[in-house]
This record gives sequence, C-alpha cells and structure tokens, in this order.
Amino acid sequence: MTDQTKWVYDLNEGDASLKPLLGGKGANLAEMHRIGVPVPDAFTVTTQACVASMNNDGEWPEGLAEQIDAGLARLEERTGKNLGSAENPLLVSIRSGAVFSMPGMMDTILNLGISDDTVEAVAQLADNERFAWDCYRRFVQMYGEVVEGIAPNVFEDALTEMKESKGVALDTDLTAADLKELTQQFKSLANEALGGHWTTDPKEQLLRAVNAVFKSWLNPRAEVYRKSQGISRDLGTAVNVQEMVFGNRGETSATGVCFSRNPSTGAKELYGEFLTNAQGEDVVAGIRTPRPLEEMEAVLPEAFTELLETMERLEKHNKDMQDMEFTIEDRKLFMLQTRNGKRTAAAAVKTAVDMVDEGLITTEEALLRINPSDLDALLHPGIDPDFDGVAIVKGLPASPGAAVGALSFDAEDAAERGGRGEKIILVRYETTPDDIAGVMVSQGVLTAHGGMTSHAAVVARGMGITCVAGAPGIKIDVKAETVTINGKVYGTSDVLTLNGSTGEVFDGAAPLVPPAINEDFEKVGEWADAARRLGVRANAENFEDASKARELGAEGIGLARTEHMFMAPDRLPAVRKMILADNEEERAAALAEILPMQQKDFEAIFTAMKGLPVTVRLLDPPLHEFLPNLVEQSLLVQKLELTGADEADVERERALLGQVKKLHEQNPMLGTRGCRLAMLYPSIPEMQARAIIRAALAVLEREGETVGVEIMIPLVVIAKELQVQRAIVEKAVEEELAAAGKTLDYTVGTMIEIPRAALTADQIAEHADFFSFGTNDLTQTGIGISRDDAEAGFLGYYVDTEVMARNPFEGLDQDGVGQLVQIGVEKGRSTKTSLKTGICGEHGGDPASVEFFHNAGLDYVSCSPFRVPIARLAAARAALLNK
Repeated sequence: MTDQTKWVYDLNEGDASLKPLLGGKGANLAEMHRIGVPVPDAFTVTTQACVASMNNDGEWPEGLAEQIDAGLARLEERTGKNLGSAENPLLVSIRSGAVFSMPGMMDTILNLGISDDTVEAVAQLADNERFAWDCYRRFVQMYGEVVEGIAPNVFEDALTEMKESKGVALDTDLTAADLKELTQQFKSLANEALGGHWTTDPKEQLLRAVNAVFKSWLNPRAEVYRKSQGISRDLGTAVNVQEMVFGNRGETSATGVCFSRNPSTGAKELYGEFLTNAQGEDVVAGIRTPRPLEEMEAVLPEAFTELLETMERLEKHNKDMQDMEFTIEDRKLFMLQTRNGKRTAAAAVKTAVDMVDEGLITTEEALLRINPSDLDALLHPGIDPDFDGVAIVKGLPASPGAAVGALSFDAEDAAERGGRGEKIILVRYETTPDDIAGVMVSQGVLTAHGGMTSHAAVVARGMGITCVAGAPGIKIDVKAETVTINGKVYGTSDVLTLNGSTGEVFDGAAPLVPPAINEDFEKVGEWADAARRLGVRANAENFEDASKARELGAEGIGLARTEHMFMAPDRLPAVRKMILADNEEERAAALAEILPMQQKDFEAIFTAMKGLPVTVRLLDPPLHEFLPNLVEQSLLVQKLELTGADEADVERERALLGQVKKLHEQNPMLGTRGCRLAMLYPSIPEMQARAIIRAALAVLEREGETVGVEIMIPLVVIAKELQVQRAIVEKAVEEELAAAGKTLDYTVGTMIEIPRAALTADQIAEHADFFSFGTNDLTQTGIGISRDDAEAGFLGYYVDTEVMARNPFEGLDQDGVGQLVQIGVEKGRSTKTSLKTGICGEHGGDPASVEFFHNAGLDYVSCSPFRVPIARLAAARAALLNK
C-alpha cells in the first residue's frame, strides 16, 4: 500500500458495488443514500485499512489517521455540527461493517462526542435534559467496555443498584438527575478500573474507537462465527462513522428492527420490533421487552406508514428479503442499515419461489439465492430455532437433522427396543458393519471415535439418520451401559438430543420441528434440474435407500457397495466358509451358496432404479473384515482351552484363528483388497458378475425394463489388473446371457482412488468404459493421512489454526487431490474421448466440491440419498456461475 491509498470514503462516494471495500453496511448505506432513502450522513473507513493494520501487528497504515480527520471535517461541514463543540456538538456512532453479514459478532460505540463540555448543549438543543444524560451514560458504558476493555458487569451492577435505590424497574423510569448521578458513577468506576483518567478528547476517542472495531474483527466470537460460515479472516471489516440520530428523545422517538418478510417462514407479512424512547442496543439487549412492529401504527402513524413504504422500496431495489434497522427521531424516520436478511432454509426456499412468482427475480437468480447446504434442514427434523439449551459436548456433524431418544449401548439392544417403537440413541465407541440392525432403527447415533466419513457417518447419512461422530472426551462403559460426558453419567433410561447439523449434544429432550419438503421445495428442484449439466446419482445398496434416492431426484446409483450385503447375519456363515476354504472347489461351493443371496440384493436395488443406470462396485474390503477380531478370537480360543470345552469346538475356533492370523495385515487399507483380492480369488468377481446379470434379467422379465448395468472394479492401479478383471467379468456375463438367450447392454469400469491410477489413467482407460473417482480413499492416499486417525488427532487443530482451510474429507482438497481428479479425467479422455467420468465419494454432496467437479468436466456426482437435493442445486449453481 502507498500513502496515496484511499482509506476513507464519504457517504456520497459509494454504492452497492463497493461492498468488498466498504463492507456490507457502508455500501448499503451509500446505496440507500443514492436512491433517496433517508439515512444519517456518514463516512466509511475501508476494509483494506483494517487488513493493512491487521497485517502490521495493529499498526495503522500511513495516512489513515489524517484521512479520518479529513473525513470528519467534511462530515462536520455537511452537518453544520462539530465534534466536541459546546454550542452545536456532533455526536457519531462507530459501527463495524464486514463484507458478509456477521450480526452481533463485532463491536459498536454510540454517542461518541458527548462529554462534560457538550452534554449541556445536547440537552438545550433537544430541550430534553434527561435525553442528554441518558446518551452520556450510554457512551461511557459502551466506550469503556469496547475501547478500554472494562468488564461489562462494572457498569451493569451500578445501573442495577441505581434502579433499586430509586425504586424503579426500568431504565426509562430514571430521571435526568438520576442519570446525571449515574454518569458520574460510571466515570469514576471507569477511571478506577483503568487506574487513571481516560481521554476526554473526542478526536482521540474517535481514533481509538475505530481501532477497537478493527480489533473486534479478531475477537473470539467473530472468529468462531467466521469459521462456521466459511468467511475468510483476510477480508477485514470496514468501520462506519455516522452522525447520530436519537430514538431516545422521548415518546415521539423510537428505534427498531424489521424484515420485509418473515425470516422464519418466508411469508410476506409484517415482522419486526420497536421501542419508543430507546437506542438501538436496547432492542437486542433484552433490557426492555420490545413491542411488535404493528403496534407502532397507533403510536407513530406517519413514521409507520413511511417505514412500510421504505421496506417495500428497499426489497424491490435489492430484490431480496431485507433486514433493516431504523430510528425515528421526533417523528422523522432514518434508516440505519439494510442487508439481505438471514433466514431459515424453509424461508429461503419460499422467498425465492414467491419472488419468482412476483416477477421480482428470475429462476436463475432464485437458484443462486439458496445455499445448497441449507436444504439439509428441510430433509430432516430439526431443533426448534427458539431452543436455547447449552450443549454438553460437541462432536463432528456427521449426518444432519435432530434426534431425541433414550440411550442404548449395544446394537442388538437398540434393534430390539427400536423395533418395539422406542426412540433410541445408539451410543458406540465407533460403529461397525455388524451394528447395522441397531443403526437402522435408531433415531440417531453418537460415537466417541470416527470422523465425517467414518462407517457411522456414511451409513447414517445414507439412511437419513442423525449422527454426531467423534465426540471428544466422552467415556463409554459398554458393560455398565453408561456414558460419562463432562463428569455426568448417563444410562439407558436417560435421554439426549443430537443435532447432526452442528455436532452438538444436549442433555434431555429438546423440542423438534418437522422436515419442510413441500411444493416450493419441489419447484426449486425442477429449476435446478433444468439449469445443471452434471448428472446426480446416489450411493445406495438396498431397496429402501435406492427408493428414497429416486424420490429425492437421483438419476441413478453411482455406487452400490456389495460388501455390506456380505455382513448380514444370514450371509456371514457362507462368506466365512468361502474365506476358510482349503481349495478352489470348497470356495466355489461357498460362492454358489452366496450367489442367490447377492442376486436377491441386486434385484431389490434394480427394481427401485429400473430405467436408470446402476454402478455396482465389486467386493472392495480385505477378507479379514468378515472374520472376528484377532485379539477377540485369540481370547476366545484361550478361554475354550482353559475351561475344557468340547474339542470339536476348540478345533473349529482354532482353525478360524489361524485364518484370521493368516489374513491379518498391518495396513489392510493398502493391502490385499479390491482388485488385488480378486486377482488372487477370481471366483469372487465371477460370482458377483453372474449375480448382477441374473438380477438384471430377472427384473427385466418381471418389470418389463431393467437398469443400465455398470460393473465397477475397485482399487485398480495397473492397467493389467483391469484388463484381467474385465476379462473375468465379461466371460461370466456373456455365459449368463447365452444361457438365458438374452442380450443386455452393460459396461465395465473402475474406481480411481490411488494417485498412480490417476497418473496412468491414459493406460487404464484402454480397458475401461467409465471412471468413478473414489475421493474418500483418493484423499487419504493423495494427502498421506489415515481418515479416522487424522480426524481424531491433528486435523481438527489444522482446521482451527487455518493450516488447512477445511477438513479435506468434508470439502475436496482442490489444490492437491483435485489435481489428481483433473489429471485422471484429462488422461483418460486422451485415450477414450467418450469415457464417462463421475465421483462417488461423499464430496459428491459438498457444494464447493460439486462446483469443482463441474469445472473439471465430470459427467456426474454421486452422494448419499439425503444429499441428492443438495447436489442437484449445487450442480445448477455451478452451471450458472461458470457460464
């Protein structure tokens, strides 16, 4: 920055287009002034000034103080008032103004310029001594707290004592003499807290107040809010220095907040509150109970009519729901702020649809108004927005929605109790595939370990079940059936509430609100489908999930995992026979037993998705996952030996232990799994291919149509692997079609989930009809981190300290893993221009990642069923933003 940089803009120099420089508040004030809305005169210190100060250890850039002084001089000239004048004093407010709205997160100072020298002039000019001393005591308190860092209770305690001593309940009941006395107390308390007298020079106070607002950009609550909203700390905040107008000049003055539509429902109705004889902070501070806006018509009818007209005008001008602050000084209306109003997801959808119907915006503009992630709230029950409970622990928001239930610590217990209709929260250290029966009937799942893409998270999201994963510090005692959270012990009769959208856990039953899928939601989905290029599929592996995905707009299945089917209790014995087989003949017999079970599973999925493509991934995990845990099996054998159990039982369990040891790997996720397992045991992919084709033909025979069959071979890193596996699959498929005397189109492709596969995609594409990027594993192998270990360890710290902008399992690491995706697409299509490419990791439901995939040229994304509407909207926005 040079000394020629313009740090300060007068009100008439700005407009809405300067929001990055003037912040939302400053730009909107300038825009209101430009179109003739009554606003108090002001100047704005830019966001760049804040950033320059922040990047220089708080030292202001050269020329800033002088430009503020010059801006003040121009404001004085325009208003005919002077800061610190004993005859016609100028009082100003100092307010923050971030580029993106951060309500209540930063600091404000009102009435700057009032002092011992000016208070009498303020009283005389207003012909209201009480008003003058009310302004003064407010200034001392706000300046003391915000600028000097004095604890708020210092002033609040004195105010409470004053009201008690005078026998009054409200601030407004204090007299001018009372407030004068209180002001002197406030000053004495402030000087005592500071160990000396604070400055009474109003120009120095102004500079210190501006600096305090700069610093408030980095205060803890602002930091937390920015992270929750994805707002960069590098944006800084502007500071608005504005002539004061006073809502506390008596009963003909007022202050309030209003919305042009109901921010909870989106309905076009009067919504707001006001207080007479008050300043803005009173409305939000809860000191007095605000009155509904409609009551203002009886109190200040002319100002009320003008306010309604202004609300309508500002909404039409900004083409969005407006959140406005206003002050009425002696019956004259002034607008202090307007911004696009924060709203619930339901209100966002209704407002967008209504404004299209009203001709205010286009369907494209409506799609860009709705945050795709907000749609989660419409698909699941949520906690009542008015609930103000304090969370007892906060984990990862692994699957959205809200759940209330009594606790269960065992999947079988959860299945039994849930099956009887009891509302259950399943509490586990971490879920495993064996827990599926309990998970399915639970209201929600709480785990002590695991991350956003852990088993619990993935399964819960797929089923639309609320999940909070990796809750730190909770201690689970499975035997005692208790969990200890913050020192309190909870058992099976206790009730907890989970907020899967925030990761918060609450003691007891919080009030819930139902999902809000309606005609407006459907209409937005139709608009999104018309606008997007990317296809949207779902990850699903049973009839229920596939049906729900289709209901929510999925255009097929991008990932049907087969391993979870193997985990069902009626399949596991046959699967273990296959694993424990001593020769190929025994293995073939076991697989023959499994085949009709697999076929039945596929038939259910294909029935739900008939007419649409379904990508079935062949067996991916290592075989040991279908066997008992090594330590547990060792202990079981030892117990049987020590207790003199039947020798046949001992031998059976010893044989099982021997196979567990044989298959045990130090790093199984990089071991014998996926196509590597299929290379060693080719009868497995052969059996699965036969089951897939038989199922497709059965559905065709029964329903008159079937699915587009896509067979996906996992974990390929060498072209030869895919060549061999494709030959096995094709041979089995062609034999099945010949035996049935039928023809059926099908394709064979692979998952790209290892960096080498992306880097040699041109070679692999020679044997592939499609690529599906498995970004969960590609993230692990591309960054070199273990998902669960990282999320339980250093990753949270990295995100909190902004070493990483986001958890890479929530949002794609575009600079690193994203490059692997781009390389894979480009190299694959260099060999085969018609190569279809998609993504089947959970990133397929993350809006920012979806936009990346759109720009990378992928054909579709696939995500869990309940994220399908999010992906549809995100894909539409990506198309509109990247025309």
